[in-house]
Amino acid sequence: MYAWNQLGRRVKKGEKGIRILAPIIGIKRKSDEEAEKDITKQNTRVLVGFRNAYVFDVEQTEGVELPVMREVYGDVGENQDRLVSFIERQGIELVYTENIAPALGMSYGGCIAILPSQSKPETFATLLHELAHEMLHKAERRTTTTKIVRETEAEAIAFVVGKAVGLEAGTASADYIALYHGNASLLIESLEVIQQTSAVILAALESSAAAETMPHAELAEVA
Repeated sequence: MYAWNQLGRRVKKGEKGIRILAPIIGIKRKSDEEAEKDITKQNTRVLVGFRNAYVFDVEQTEGVELPVMREVYGDVGENQDRLVSFIERQGIELVYTENIAPALGMSYGGCIAILPSQSKPETFATLLHELAHEMLHKAERRTTTTKIVRETEAEAIAFVVGKAVGLEAGTASADYIALYHGNASLLIESLEVIQQTSAVILAALESSAAAETMPHAELAEVA
């Protein structure tokens, strides 16, 4: 109910919650030897299981109208496989599960969960969004930013990278940011971190593409 209240809506009187499996996040503590190697990363958030929780569908609520989310479309080509490889190289576990529905994706700190029923471009956009959370919004930064800032940054990065590889999102990203009450001033304040993170992801995709074509280039030179 708290989440709906944050969006300007409230659960109708007499409505019963829908039972779902919600993630349980624990802390994996590093050994003293590991902690000494990198004092900035003492502990890691990990997914340890699921618990019963109750949520309410939008039809069970009333209040402020929500933005209409539009479909993301386009051809990402081989970039999705390249993005998945980049995620795995960061040591981030990637799982596809229906248990997170109706959410499209979730970031647990070292683990990304994706709803498997999405189209390829939607999956790519969701992966970008959750990867941005993994790269930016863990440990210290999570405690120094608000949820509005974190969601604005993650969706802006998904939009920038998606646009660069040929995705068309229409107003989907703007609608998502509006859903969390983000605005232009927040984007300006986060512009540097959005640009830097987007550049890192795009560089990784371009590097993978170059590595894939290199053997062909070498063969051409030999011929």
